[in-house]
Amino acid sequence: MPDRGEGAGRTALVTGASAGIGVELARVFAAHGYDLVLVARSADRLGALAETLRRERGVAVRAIPTDLVAPGAPEGLRDALAAEAVHVDVLVNDAGMLRSGRFLSMDAGAIVGMLELNVRALTLLTRLFVAPMLEAGWGRILNMSSIVAAQPLPSMAVYGATKAYIVAFTEALAMELDGSGVTATAFCPGFTATHMVDEIAWVKPMRKWLPSFTMMEPEEVARSGYDACMRGEAVAVPGALNRASLAMLRAQPHWLRHRLGALMGRKIAD
Repeated sequence: MPDRGEGAGRTALVTGASAGIGVELARVFAAHGYDLVLVARSADRLGALAETLRRERGVAVRAIPTDLVAPGAPEGLRDALAAEAVHVDVLVNDAGMLRSGRFLSMDAGAIVGMLELNVRALTLLTRLFVAPMLEAGWGRILNMSSIVAAQPLPSMAVYGATKAYIVAFTEALAMELDGSGVTATAFCPGFTATHMVDEIAWVKPMRKWLPSFTMMEPEEVARSGYDACMRGEAVAVPGALNRASLAMLRAQPHWLRHRLGALMGRKIAD
């Protein structure tokens, strides 16, 4: 049996664990010996991943197919784990929804869906699982944001706003948790080679022209996210290019960021 590593005896709950970065985060936590609770809507993909990780890493894995935007879903997940006496040591809020398009032409259901999953479900799950962590005196929360949180972008108004909320919420929570043994990390990847990138209408046709160094692989992003989470960083950005881009954005005056965003908006409309 593989060495259980630093996570032996601890459990990580990973939402959005059926695809993209979520799958790779589950793999990284399993590689470090954590037992897992995997949550996503796809029962088939969750089941296959759970079986693979049990076989390859020798960890206990529960696959719980769940639509987190359904009424009472976060509470139901908490109750189901409590009934089995499962204590969640690490909460990874990776589940997210991205739809791009001009706000006035976007389907109202897509708007509500992003708000429900990216904001409401993430906030409720954090609230439900952080209290037991505080009682235990140790815990980690990893909330998936995006570098888009730092730069409002036309065609991504709602998505970007939800990611900005995650950064503000998580950073403030980290301050409240200071000294408790529990930490909260807002993780902000840039472009990553997952299916979600294809949801961005103006990026999809450009993918074959983008230099490889502009887009990180999900495995690399997941490893960086794990490390930042374990260190308890309040806000973390993977990749030197992403960090440089963020530093440049923060150095720009607001009027310049607004004009650049407006220019991009006109280009998208063309």
